[in-house]
Amino acid sequence: MKTVIDAHNIKKIYNPETVPVVAVNNVHLHLERGEFTALVGPSGSGKTTLLNLIGGLDKPDNGSVIINGVDITRLSANKLIDFRLHNIGFVFQSFNLIPVLSARENVELIMQLQHVKKAEINVRVTSLFRQIGLEDKMDVRPAQLSGGQQQRIAVARALASRPQFILADEPTANLDTKSADNLLDIMAKLNKEENMTFIFSTHDQRVIERARRVVTLVDGQIHTDSSPVSVHADYPVTA
Repeated sequence: MKTVIDAHNIKKIYNPETVPVVAVNNVHLHLERGEFTALVGPSGSGKTTLLNLIGGLDKPDNGSVIINGVDITRLSANKLIDFRLHNIGFVFQSFNLIPVLSARENVELIMQLQHVKKAEINVRVTSLFRQIGLEDKMDVRPAQLSGGQQQRIAVARALASRPQFILADEPTANLDTKSADNLLDIMAKLNKEENMTFIFSTHDQRVIERARRVVTLVDGQIHTDSSPVSVHADYPVTA
């Protein structure tokens, strides 16, 4: 398998001038294409910070994050934005949909930023809404959707840019069991059929049970790291 992410000796300290908090402490992590990995640990263990460092939403105080051979810690702000736009899809706990836009427009926006042609955008949007089972909700605004539906729209938005991998921060935290299972089914299917790489930050046992690799963080350091299961291994997919 090909290494997609190589986080080497990364460290992140918050409030260094007042009351220093070491959120991530000299972490080494290698992730390969097609992994379905969960970052777990108690609150304050550093899992969300690690996810943000991997995704370039935050910058480490030490170390490097290399994605497909590019050290994103050395990119300028503008080049980092462009790199994220074309390589990384984000799914947030709070959905982060734009309330004044329809579901369709929320998904289209990232492709417009990529300057994808309108005809191709229409094809992708139709396909994505079919995959998430919300073809009848394309022109509905987020406030008119359930939490589970909004999170599925957020997944479609993350996929719209055709990223190398998806980073999902507590994606099931606000969902009921049925909605969470449906969302995980969609992600697992994409992982299996399209070899898409997923990295989760989560407390949710439902996500942990689906993961084929579980990295446990304690006090900003990797405490345990289960061996990745083959990306071709079978696991439940019902979507």
